[in-house]
Amino acid sequence: MLPVAPLQLTALASLTLGTAGCATAPLERAGSLRNYDSLAEANGLVTRAQIKANKKDLLDAKTVRVEPTAFAPRSDVGFDEAERKLVANAISREMCLRLSERFQIVSANEDADLIVKATVTHATPTNATASAASQAASIAKSVALPGVPVPVPRLPVGLGTLSVEAEARDFAGFQKAAMVWARGANSVSTARMANDGDAYDLAGEFGADFAKLVSTGESPFSGVASFTSLPSVASVPAKLGGAPKYAACEQFGRFPGLKGFVGAGLGLPPGWTDKGADEAKSSSPQQPSPEIASMEQQPTR
Repeated sequence: MLPVAPLQLTALASLTLGTAGCATAPLERAGSLRNYDSLAEANGLVTRAQIKANKKDLLDAKTVRVEPTAFAPRSDVGFDEAERKLVANAISREMCLRLSERFQIVSANEDADLIVKATVTHATPTNATASAASQAASIAKSVALPGVPVPVPRLPVGLGTLSVEAEARDFAGFQKAAMVWARGANSVSTARMANDGDAYDLAGEFGADFAKLVSTGESPFSGVASFTSLPSVASVPAKLGGAPKYAACEQFGRFPGLKGFVGAGLGLPPGWTDKGADEAKSSSPQQPSPEIASMEQQPTR
């Protein structure tokens, strides 16, 4: 037998583990799309999806407005309000980043060739106790076998899921792209000790997939696009916590950057390192109250 290089061994193990012990997410529809006609199956290795796209009109578009993502009104999603906000914002922020690579992103009060909106249709919480046990196993492996490039799989229990639907409409409201998407965490997913841990990480995956569909007019699960979920080189500074390419994306806050990567590696809840849209609000210039403004206008004596 030919010797297997460490990098090849790691890739093979990741692929094998990634397709095993995967939580199943339902392809649900919440009725937020203009229509569901002509949606075609377009499943990936670990993702279930239905998509459609008007490639010509998408490629002709130059500007995009990203509307805040929302959760569908249902009572069986096991997240509190703060967790929902964080997951929803992670989708919007990722879409804004990825769409910036191809389009000009405009603010809410500006006209756009395309308006993009996503809705979370279903989400299953992560079992924080099982994630903690997986983190402990990973740390134990690092101590016992330092430098061995074989991933330690998560326990195949308590894995979270996320289901989302989204569309891109033109200025007249006609649908130009649509996607119904579902994915569950798997054995090689980051084990975060929080209810929203898996949903938060999956939110970024959906944002990247839908942005590929809108940017190319083609399935993100086939061809060259299916081999990477990494942002372009130009988007790396924003991914590391820097300012986004377009100011309109600031409404979703900035990526947590290095502290986010470290937090994920330690299995910390996403809310410990990511303040989401609240960060954007707190960093915006505060307007003085009417009383203070009136006092400032008074002549000095």
